[in-house]
Amino acid sequence: MSFPARLAADAALIQARLDTAFAAKPDQAVIHAMAYASAGGKRLRGFLVLESARMLGVKASCALHAAAAVEAMHAYSLVHDDLPALDNDDLRRGLPTLHRKWDEATAILAGDALQTLAFELLTDPALGSAEVRIALVAGLARAAGADGMVYGQALDIAAETAANPLTLAQITALQAGKTGALIQFSAQAGAVIAGADPAPLRAYADALGLAFQIADDILDVTGDATKAGKRLQKDAQAGKATFVSLLGLEAARARANSLVAEACDCLAPYGAPARNLIDCARFVIARES
Repeated sequence: MSFPARLAADAALIQARLDTAFAAKPDQAVIHAMAYASAGGKRLRGFLVLESARMLGVKASCALHAAAAVEAMHAYSLVHDDLPALDNDDLRRGLPTLHRKWDEATAILAGDALQTLAFELLTDPALGSAEVRIALVAGLARAAGADGMVYGQALDIAAETAANPLTLAQITALQAGKTGALIQFSAQAGAVIAGADPAPLRAYADALGLAFQIADDILDVTGDATKAGKRLQKDAQAGKATFVSLLGLEAARARANSLVAEACDCLAPYGAPARNLIDCARFVIARES
């Protein structure tokens, strides 16, 4: 199966699991908004959960709950990131952002509910013992909270009013939280479920997450807004430093390629079963959205 086909197949599995979760909730506007916010997208984080588990001998049906959990958490982050108090965006995945489709109050509540749904999904007994589930809950909490994604978002907001643009080291630290932490959790989740050493997957994810963000910065400059499904060149218009503005376009591309090679090298201990994760790393810098 080709990588795009594998990614699409896993996206369908994750969507079905989320649909089941929404169907079990009361029929109300917030639930419809949650479903709207979590529909579509590449499901790259969920794919990392499923594929890291498969590589280590865990059935996708067991890891699926963790894959859906990380996608619910990611959807919450996008809903809140799009709000007027943060990025004030009108378009996400080619559709009106949730607060434009409904209103700000519904968007805030739907984001809150998606975050708590993520932890609910991680309690499913199919994921393993209580110890495994607690480890997953703790890992996702760290990745999404003040040590990870929220921390990176706070640094990003502060950068908007900083007297001087961020340095390369500061941007790298910012993105390690805002983007990288959730990617790191996703790639390690399979090892947690399998009871395996997560260190090689953590190293893979660190390189992958940074390559992903550099690719995002490149797309923000060179991409097609129609394909991206969102407004581009926001950082340049806001005068914010990016990997492209600091390194230059060609050097940024070279750095992204180098990081992908590094990520692939980290998978050497797993041999042939790591093929799909290697393809994923290459996809990260070849994508158009």
